[in-house]
Amino acid sequence: QVRLVESGGGLVQAGDSLSVSCAASGGTFGTYKMAWFRQAPGKEREFVARISSSGATTYYADSVKGRFTISRDNVKNTVYLQMNSPKPEDTAIYYCAATRNYCSGYGCAAAFHPYNYWGQGTLVTVSS
Repeated sequence: QVRLVESGGGLVQAGDSLSVSCAASGGTFGTYKMAWFRQAPGKEREFVARISSSGATTYYADSVKGRFTISRDNVKNTVYLQMNSPKPEDTAIYYCAATRNYCSGYGCAAAFHPYNYWGQGTLVTVSS
């Protein structure tokens, strides 16, 4: 059983930077594809970014491409989401997710069903 714990959320001004982290335990972290999703108030959960188990391949939602960067440290068992130039519309609870299921291409990376494990989320609020 993999346990995921997000941290680093908080209040940030639009245009500043913020990094959120997700620490994993209970599994072989380096074998899991890791992703970030988010859910804004009153909206459905949506895909943000995904990184392959080795870190070689990443996918991003169009809404964050060029502003957010997903990375991982397989020694520290942690995945990160660096948020540069955040906008008020980035305000949401950010969740990390993990899967070892075969899943290639953007369509699979961005879907919910491949992910077996989810964290409890961390709230990011971007003020204008």
